Amino acid sequence: MQNPPHRTARKIKKILGIDPGIANTGYGVVEAHANRLVSRGYGNIRTSPKTASELRLKHIYDTVTHLITKFAIESIVLEDIFFSKNISSAFVVGEVKGIVKLAAANADCSVTVYTPTQVKQAVVGYGKATKSQMEKMTQALLKLKEPPRPDHAADALALALCHARSYKVLQRRDKYMQS
Repeated sequence: MQNPPHRTARKIKKILGIDPGIANTGYGVVEAHANRLVSRGYGNIRTSPKTASELRLKHIYDTVTHLITKFAIESIVLEDIFFSKNISSAFVVGEVKGIVKLAAANADCSVTVYTPTQVKQAVVGYGKATKSQMEKMTQALLKLKEPPRPDHAADALALALCHARSYKVLQRRDKYMQS
């Protein structure tokens, strides 16, 4: 008996990039067609520091769940963030990543994590690209009239683009390997 195909084996059409943060969680939705990538929406989930952390996390969870349903998301992409100085920020970002992963699991969406260098390499072609270069290339690849704002949304769109471009290469590799 054959093993069932892994969830990432299906063709990904709609990808939700998430730039996690407790005060600002950026999101970007990219739809991948054969050789075309289209932005379906992007923005920022804001929470107030005056609100209890558990309620802030609930708001982010509820909004991500809504986005998954609204856009029929099939795959969620997060950035693998490294913190060397502010450990308390790392814990909070980890909590946000956890609730995003929970929302994905509840919706049967795959989750993929990329490092900042991988995102820059996939979007700009250079692993040490600047923020400005990333924004301009994201704008160009998605044929947006202006660079996406705020920064968190731009980062989220770049994550979704990275996955769309990387996924196609992985899909071709898998097809080649089966031949």
